[in-house]
Amino acid sequence: MSREGHREIAARRLAREFALQGIYQWLLHEFPARETPAAAHTSARFSLPEQTPQAQLHTIEELLASTAPEETPERKTRSRTPANADFFAALLQGAVREAPETRRIIEPLLTRTIAELSPVEHAILLLSVFELRHDTETPYRVVINEAIELAKKYGGADGHKFINGVLDRLVASLRPEEVATVRTGSKRKQ
Repeated sequence: MSREGHREIAARRLAREFALQGIYQWLLHEFPARETPAAAHTSARFSLPEQTPQAQLHTIEELLASTAPEETPERKTRSRTPANADFFAALLQGAVREAPETRRIIEPLLTRTIAELSPVEHAILLLSVFELRHDTETPYRVVINEAIELAKKYGGADGHKFINGVLDRLVASLRPEEVATVRTGSKRKQ
């Protein structure tokens, strides 16, 4: 893969991470009972309806930079690879806009209620389901893998397993042709 291809992947990965942060902040506003004192400080600086996508991205970048140690590999990567702002805006706005419908889609697949999900798991599911439904250029395996990585980074100990299970059960109904093609191709290789 070319250097430009690697940069685009990194920019999209960072956009997903920032969109996750934005969805998480939105969830704290939507479900204020879950808000912690630390979240109250950051959520006061993030107001989804009042900011443009570029302003939202900038605010989230500032929040993440302010909480990251000075010399982490993440911080170095962020300074060299800017997030894909258009992808970020599409994910953040789309996931928030379609949250009620997404919840109806995932609820039958959950082992607990939506209210019992951690805000991180909830945000990752909203983000990933939106991407699976609308970004058909990205293979479903990539979307699921990115969700798992976000869950490992931000979620609880076994949150990534839960996310993987829900998305794996859901993907066959959202992208049946792609799943069939991948499974047929896997059977031929065996």
